[in-house]
Parts: sequence; structure tokens; C-alpha cells
Amino acid sequence: MSVAFFIIALLTLLSAVAAMTLRNLIHCALALAFTFAGLAAAYLQLGAQFVGFVQLLVYVGAVAILIVFAVLLTRGREPATQGIFSPKWPVGAAVALGVFGTLAGLLLSSRVLHHEAAAIAQAPVRQIGEQLMTHYIVPLEVLGVLLTAALIGAVILAMHERESDSPPPSKT
Repeated sequence: MSVAFFIIALLTLLSAVAAMTLRNLIHCALALAFTFAGLAAAYLQLGAQFVGFVQLLVYVGAVAILIVFAVLLTRGREPATQGIFSPKWPVGAAVALGVFGTLAGLLLSSRVLHHEAAAIAQAPVRQIGEQLMTHYIVPLEVLGVLLTAALIGAVILAMHERESDSPPPSKT
């Protein structure tokens, strides 16, 4: 593993922690977008070009922007009134450490670590793109229509929520 991979991993982890702990929702959404971009860079560093580009296009280009729009269209600018940590955070931390320890123990005792890795199948991005644009064009278009409908539905819900929050006009 290269030094660049560890730098990308560290920046991705820091932005994920920032996405969970920042108090401003817009800052949280932007930190989440940076986390998605860091994951895409990690995939590209590991040689998974298709997964990296899909991560970049779908998550950074669509999901993160959708989250930012949803926050901006709704009441995302209101300051948080509660603290970041619950009074029972030590219990949550203990459960998380227990789960992590159990999973780490299972992975380290697994026989999978002692097997040789299978040969990596080579599927260049160009070949995958050709398959998507020839054989799988209908499911790809249906997915695009579904995502567009979800975005329009989110905007309509946000507009109705704003209308119900506004005070009624005064009769004078």
C-alpha cells in the first residue's frame, strides 16, 4: 500500500467524523460529500476503476448534491439546540468496541486469511460501459427515471412543509 492511500484513508476518516459531529447541517452535508469523494479516490488507488467512477458519479454527483438541496430547501439553517453527545454515550461506545472486537476476532481466526487470493478478473471500464449502453440500457434508463422522480418528490415534500410552516395571513 502506498503513502497516498493512507493519506486518502486518513482524510476520508476525518471527513466522516466531521460529518457526524459538526453542528451546521450544511457543513455536515459537505463533509459527507468529501467522505464520498475520499472513498472514490481509495477505490481508484486500489485499482477498482469502475467502482471508483460509480462512487464519484452516483454518490458525490447525485446523492450528496441531493442531500445539500434537501437541507437547503427545508429548515436546515436552524441551529441545533441539543448537544452532540447523549448522556449515555459511554454505553454506545462500549457496545461499538464490543462489536468491533468480536468482528476482528472472527476475521483473524477465519480460514479465509490463509487461502491464496483468486485471480482478479479484468473488466475495464470501457467494456462495462459498452455493456451498460447496449445490453442493459433499459434498466439504466429506468433507474434514471426513478432517481428523477425521487428528487421531484423530495422537492414537492419540502415545498408543502414550507407552506404549512408559514403563518397564516393576518386579516386587517
